[in-house]
Amino acid sequence: MKTALVLLFLVAIAAVPGALLPQRSLNAGKVEEYIQANGKTAEVFDKIGLFDVFSSPWFTAVYVLLFVSLVGCIIPRSWDHYKALRTNPPAAPKVLRRMPRHVEGTVAVAPQALQEQLRKQFKGWNVSETPAEEDKQGKWSLSAEKGYLREFANLVFHLSLVGVLVAVAVGRLTYYEGQVIVVAGTDGEQSQFCNGAVSNFDSFRHGALFDGTGLSPFCVDVRDFKAEYTPNGQAVDFESDIRHANGQQVFQDSDTWEVVTLKVNHPLRMYGDRVYLQGHGYAPTFTIEWPNGEKRTDTVQFRPDDLVNFLSSGAVRWDPPAGMYPDLFERRQKQISIQGLFAPTAAFSGDNGSILSSSYPAMTDPAVAIDVYRGDTGLDAGVAQSIFSLDPRSMHNGSLSKLDRVNLSQGESVTLDDGTKITFDGAKEFVNLQISHDPTTTWVLFFSILMVLSLVGSLMVKRRRIWVRIAPADERAESSHVEIAGLARTDSAGWGAEFNRRAEEILGLDEEDLDEADGSAVTDWETRYDDGLDDRLSDRL
Repeated sequence: MKTALVLLFLVAIAAVPGALLPQRSLNAGKVEEYIQANGKTAEVFDKIGLFDVFSSPWFTAVYVLLFVSLVGCIIPRSWDHYKALRTNPPAAPKVLRRMPRHVEGTVAVAPQALQEQLRKQFKGWNVSETPAEEDKQGKWSLSAEKGYLREFANLVFHLSLVGVLVAVAVGRLTYYEGQVIVVAGTDGEQSQFCNGAVSNFDSFRHGALFDGTGLSPFCVDVRDFKAEYTPNGQAVDFESDIRHANGQQVFQDSDTWEVVTLKVNHPLRMYGDRVYLQGHGYAPTFTIEWPNGEKRTDTVQFRPDDLVNFLSSGAVRWDPPAGMYPDLFERRQKQISIQGLFAPTAAFSGDNGSILSSSYPAMTDPAVAIDVYRGDTGLDAGVAQSIFSLDPRSMHNGSLSKLDRVNLSQGESVTLDDGTKITFDGAKEFVNLQISHDPTTTWVLFFSILMVLSLVGSLMVKRRRIWVRIAPADERAESSHVEIAGLARTDSAGWGAEFNRRAEEILGLDEEDLDEADGSAVTDWETRYDDGLDDRLSDRL
């Protein structure tokens, strides 16, 4: 048990870096920023796994050792508890006066009658009787013990802790969790998400035993997103109305799908998965019209850089229409892209009001500030790029040439030197959905509740023993000499009051018999308590 406590303390200490430092499994970008900002210190942290605490070998080693230690503690204690349940309480000690609780005196009840009354009184206790010829004082004695539930509850508590550890470990091996951005209310593929393939997610994490084929098949259609703000821009409430379907229902008209309202911290639970509303932002809509009259409209999510007023940044890329430039190389050189800022409620400042910012998070007066580029965006170069910005290397090496920098309000356009026209049509709101699946969450909850209940039980139940020794007080055996002693085997808090009540009950039984015998009195009581008798028992004695 001491080893388990030390290891439990080590687990708590080992988890501290995971709470204070960014973790690569949660946000790899934050980890890279931390390493760049802190130099050699952060590199040392990375080498010893402080950015991957909960998957590091040393944390796993402490975790496994704690599990082994708990099992090694539980097995022998369970066997000892089983033997204790099958063993009678020990016989009364030779000198009961040495016990912390002791009462001794003479009552006018025959020994045989008093023995029968004690058997009834201690019904439900683990009781053993010792005949006079086997007793250390040569008198009949009774031993009673209660409180075995304390050790049982303690064992259940440790078994529940093991159950939590096992459930969490299995959950980390079999879970999956993905994030996806869905544009609300676009009446197209952008507003729908189907949990049918890992490739449908924007980011995806999973356990070692998940092979990518166990996704729960369902689809959601995000119809809208509503946000409430105070006049100073403080968020009050977020919610999104979504439709969802499973199985063959997916192929039916989406109007027949079940409609629910998704809120922050109130996930949609379906088909073994949980769908969380994790965040939101804006997706500006742009229409580009080429000189040959062809048009294309795209709604692209921008990244919220200011989470108060939602000034957002992003980029859009367009390939020229097929056939407009037969030569592939020339077509690449004619790609159009934009990069810039979006403000849901525009506020302009600086010289000639050219600097765009946002003054309110709700979309009341949307505008964009964009740089327009022409050239090879490098999308087919085999190098990963951010969807929120153009590749700076392409701008530095001349692959992209900046054509213009403009501020556009909703409905305004900019025309390039070749006649290409780009129009800002407004924006829609997007939601960031997180789909989580962990088959062990119910078990973790069950074992956690069991831990609390068993811990309460182990604290409330007291393991205690009572001995009663009886002998005839006169030659005719019409009265009895009684000794009562008690001992708390665990925590003695509250034991004194309970022993007092037991002694009072024994005395009450004597008085009932004495009432039948014309009101004789209890005589010659001698008592010794650590905390003293309660008032009623003191009055009686």
